[in-house]
Amino acid sequence: MNSNTNPPAPLWTPDADRVANSRLTHYMDWLKAEKGLSFSDYPQLWDWSVDQLESFYASLWEYFDIRHSQPYTRVLDGHAMPGAKWFEGARLNLAEQVFRFHIGDPGRPAIESRSELRGRQTLTWGELHRQIAATAASLRGLGVGPGDRVVAYLPNIPETVVAFLACASIGAVWSSCSPDMGTRS
Repeated sequence: MNSNTNPPAPLWTPDADRVANSRLTHYMDWLKAEKGLSFSDYPQLWDWSVDQLESFYASLWEYFDIRHSQPYTRVLDGHAMPGAKWFEGARLNLAEQVFRFHIGDPGRPAIESRSELRGRQTLTWGELHRQIAATAASLRGLGVGPGDRVVAYLPNIPETVVAFLACASIGAVWSSCSPDMGTRS
């Protein structure tokens, strides 16, 4: 055990421009303008996020403009974890959240991949959307609907992401196990 009580020196520190243009700085500016909350630095923001869980997470929901078909009734039902219920009553679709900022740019890369069996592949947002829609239609054709469970034994490849988002788009519950998680890997 190291008896030195001095923390290690950071490996990297962002420059002032990077800090000023960061999403975190934007969020802190938004909190000040929209919620009247002012934090002088990250540790102060972190303390608030831990001490005021409900306010913090409600602010994130609003800041990121989470699209929903039904609003939540409360952010958190209690602080006992595991087991706490978050955003009770809310209804939203993860697949919709993923695509909402990319629907206007279908040629932009969404997934870059490479595997032991395949060279580099690029899947655009448009192609990803098309594959998800086709997979979701196939799942619906098999009778899969909201709340149904879909499980898969698939490697970490783009097709796995497609299957997951297709399930999410119809409200099915997804679970997977990758064959490259074993001891041999």
